[in-house]
Amino acid sequence: MAQLGVRMNRFHIVGHKNHGKTSLIVQLVHLLAQRGLRVGTVKHTHHRHELDVPGKDSYRHRKAGAVVSGIVSRDCSAIFLPHRTLEETGGDGKYNRLELLYGDCDLVLVEGDLKTTVPKIEVWRAALGSEPLARDDLTIDAIVSDDPLALSHIAVFPRSDLGPLVAWLLDRLNGTTAANAAPVAAGSDDSTWRPDTVRLWPGGGGRGGGARCAPGEIP
Repeated sequence: MAQLGVRMNRFHIVGHKNHGKTSLIVQLVHLLAQRGLRVGTVKHTHHRHELDVPGKDSYRHRKAGAVVSGIVSRDCSAIFLPHRTLEETGGDGKYNRLELLYGDCDLVLVEGDLKTTVPKIEVWRAALGSEPLARDDLTIDAIVSDDPLALSHIAVFPRSDLGPLVAWLLDRLNGTTAANAAPVAAGSDDSTWRPDTVRLWPGGGGRGGGARCAPGEIP
């Protein structure tokens, strides 16, 4: 489906520490791969990490000034791209450098990084005591949670049934919307999400008037 050189179709999975970002990505990769999609992943971190092993050949190549260095083995390859400019480290610049490497992926799931312009999905658990990031960050497009949540401006999907979220991702990937779904019944309370319902917002931006689908129902 994807072609080498096209821009990465990125979706970022964000949330507070220990709210389940990694587990959600692992499950989404499995479900999307079952549908025949080629899925790439990226782990974002704010910390400074030396990803190579100091003293090893590839490390010495990079420290000597190589603009890119790599390791090729029988089972796996790795490439190290030093970030040398602000454009390469801030915003979406660091992902732009990876586009060719992910060119054969239908979509790429990034764990973390709120400072991006592409769709962001928050995973949230009430038991951990933190308020949802989406309460104040209006750039987040959707929340995944099994806990009651009073947010009317955003799409909310159940954590225990990822079918609706997968359908939403595929809609966004294919440029389609849920505009033809049945409207919410007049007089219904749409301000509080319950685990047996999910809101899907049409228009590709995650906001606006919407429709309600049962868990597992493909819009």
